[in-house]
Amino acid sequence: MATAVGAFGGADHAASKSGVWSWITTVDHKRIGILYGVTAVTFFLIGGFEALLIRLQLAEAESTLIAAGLFNQLFTMHALTMIFLAIMPLGAAFFNFIVPLQIGARDVAFPRLNALSYWLFLFGALLLNSSFIFGGAPDVGWFAYANLTALEYSPSSAVDFFALGMLVLGVSSLAAALNFIITILNLRAPGMTLMRMPVFTWMTLVVSFLLVFALPILTVGLVQLLFWREFGMPFFSAEAGADPLLWQHIFWLFGHPEVYILILPAMGIVSEILPTYSRKPLFGYSTVVFAGVAIGFMGFAVWAHHMFTVGLGSIALAAFSASTMLIAVPTGIKIFNWIATLWGGSIQFTTAMLFALGFVALFVIGGLSGVMHASPPVDTQQQDTYFVVAHLHYVLFGGSIMGLFGGIYYWFPKMTGRLLSEGWGKLHFWLMFIGMNVTFGPMHLVGIDGMPRRINTYDESMGWELLNQIETVGAFIIALSVAVFLVNFFKSVKSGEPAGDDPWDGRTLEWSISSPPPEYNFARIPVVHSNEPFWDQKHPELKHDAPPVIAGGADGEAEESIHMPNPSYWPIVVGFGTALAAGLVIVNPWLASIGAVIGLLGIYGWVFEPAGPEHH
Repeated sequence: MATAVGAFGGADHAASKSGVWSWITTVDHKRIGILYGVTAVTFFLIGGFEALLIRLQLAEAESTLIAAGLFNQLFTMHALTMIFLAIMPLGAAFFNFIVPLQIGARDVAFPRLNALSYWLFLFGALLLNSSFIFGGAPDVGWFAYANLTALEYSPSSAVDFFALGMLVLGVSSLAAALNFIITILNLRAPGMTLMRMPVFTWMTLVVSFLLVFALPILTVGLVQLLFWREFGMPFFSAEAGADPLLWQHIFWLFGHPEVYILILPAMGIVSEILPTYSRKPLFGYSTVVFAGVAIGFMGFAVWAHHMFTVGLGSIALAAFSASTMLIAVPTGIKIFNWIATLWGGSIQFTTAMLFALGFVALFVIGGLSGVMHASPPVDTQQQDTYFVVAHLHYVLFGGSIMGLFGGIYYWFPKMTGRLLSEGWGKLHFWLMFIGMNVTFGPMHLVGIDGMPRRINTYDESMGWELLNQIETVGAFIIALSVAVFLVNFFKSVKSGEPAGDDPWDGRTLEWSISSPPPEYNFARIPVVHSNEPFWDQKHPELKHDAPPVIAGGADGEAEESIHMPNPSYWPIVVGFGTALAAGLVIVNPWLASIGAVIGLLGIYGWVFEPAGPEHH
């Protein structure tokens, strides 16, 4: 990891700001974004390796390659890793690096809190994965349904690792969300009204509010889970008169907004890529923005469609069926506007554009199967089969992952000053696109035929072996595509073609400054007069009114007069102490005091540390 992030040292030009220690103590939002990105890709590789093991086990009927207990751990950790340790932090990587640049800010509102959110994420992720070493990884599914998590059914520490690891990760996400809400609302450049913000920044704001409102729900459930297991408080125990379905309501009231936390960043990225490579404005900018906001609001009203088979009653089934169908409307509006943006445009089929188009095509497939699940009779047929697995992956792989890779190819030049190879990139896209469909397309068929999800083997007489073998081949094609991306990435970081400051003829403020940006981003804070300020400045002939005036280049203040926050090692101390306390409490509550003391010392040092001004 240190080797990978070291390749981005150009983000700070001074030699004194290079080296591993500078990355550990950094509070620069761009470097924190890169740390998030490299860490997320690392866990994406780990989650992908877990997926390959799952597919190898299922490629043959009655296989004994992987024991049932380990298989349960693999599919649980695969889901937790991909959702919370790969897709979410990869979105956070773009939030950190791009959003302050897009709104014309020199930094986020709270740089040290931003650094703390990263270190909490890293140590929380390590805590969750350390369960493989200490007593076994979580094996109850990423949803951890009661009563599977009851002490009598899960006496090992696996569920405790799940609960405490998720709590640490939740604190990380909540800190980041509050930081971005305040940054976007308070630090926008002069003239940048809310309806002049780039769509990606809008989606960041919506995701941040979703996190603020959804994470406390999960926190309550996780605390109840720990108290149920450790102190016998019967929150979910049917024997004590409680309702095990309470956990499902709590989890999915968080879990469905979580789906949009995962997909909205990719939607924002696609909304930036399509206009750039179509050389025309985004069709219906305000409609796309309001559709994203509507998705955020409605995401809290559809959670029980995950529970159509638990006996909710006809009124609840009808209400949640209607709300689930209704939420497809703003999503459909976005898809219509993306297609309308392409219509009549001068389209450039770059790698980033291919990933954006792949996102639209595959997300439509996942969305259609999602609308099918809005019907309770259909959902009853498909519940807990591989049809649901196919739907989930068309949304989160065909959607989120494809969109995020598009963002990597789009903003990599801004982050590094170099271009990723288009030849390698297009090979990466086609291998991933083909592999994704070969892997998850047949799951629709095997699911309709009745293959349950989360089984480690099946009888040869069921006739599922051929489709499972095809899926396994597809999984290895995806693995090959990721290997191609890694080769492209490391080759380009080392010797890629210089990109220049604006290789794509970009439309938003991040393309108006150098690549990679200086530590202070803008020598002079820009003034904004439209929602595509840099494009309008470059092409005044396309504007009927006076062109906007923006400024952000080297003709502003002298670099030495711009004061940025000092580096600090206290965020990593607080993050390490928090995760250590959470981990040690599983082993011995008294030992947990060691981590608590480290965390408190970190907070003390943070409070009394002399620091440069947050902004000047």
